[in-house]
Amino acid sequence: MDKKKSSLGKKLSNFFIITWKKTAIALIIWIIAVFFHNMIYAFCAGVLKVEFEEPFFFLIATIGIPFYFIISIIYSLVKKFK
Repeated sequence: MDKKKSSLGKKLSNFFIITWKKTAIALIIWIIAVFFHNMIYAFCAGVLKVEFEEPFFFLIATIGIPFYFIISIIYSLVKKFK
């Protein structure tokens, strides 16, 4: 059980340490989320003639990714100066 716990802790530690690669991936995901949000809205409004606001990709772009960056930056700084 302790081995699984330490393995999970190591995976979480690696997940929250910020690197340039993770920054680039998050930026690409953010751009894709904004694009999908706008395209789904445009499709629903233009083709289907329905006023539909798509919340999933909007929440990823405005809350999910910035929240990950804030936690990652704080974790990385604490880990570096510890």
